[in-house]
Amino acid sequence: MTIASHNSKNGIDATTAEGMIATFVNAVKCIPLMAGGKSAAEYKKALELIEYLIDRDDLSNPLFEPLAAKIAEYEQNAPEFESFNHRIAEIPDGIAALRTLMDQYGLKPADLADELGSKSNVSNILNGRRALTVQHIKALAARFNVPADLFI
Repeated sequence: MTIASHNSKNGIDATTAEGMIATFVNAVKCIPLMAGGKSAAEYKKALELIEYLIDRDDLSNPLFEPLAAKIAEYEQNAPEFESFNHRIAEIPDGIAALRTLMDQYGLKPADLADELGSKSNVSNILNGRRALTVQHIKALAARFNVPADLFI
């Protein structure tokens, strides 16, 4: 499709193109965080909108991916997330994966005693005071049916 500055049988004339652009820009201005806003209020509205899409099981909506990216960008750069982001960055990838799996499966530290030993040992591993051993990693990979390198 070509855009011409004059009317064309096969193209879009400049007036139509400008109208399309203006419509798009106006639509973007209505969506939180999409028009460059970076306030906590815009972030909250963006979260509410994406939760609405998730609740409707509308993840293929063309708004979902760009809005999720803007939310992630806000969370990465906003001062109120700086401390949290720093703490998260310090968590070893294997422990972060384990915590995520525990959350997804609704597990408590005591539930991993068979794989990791005593409840206190599980707590020490989750809090970074003790590292996962090869035996732990193999047991966790078997329990969750995931590759062992997820915990490395």
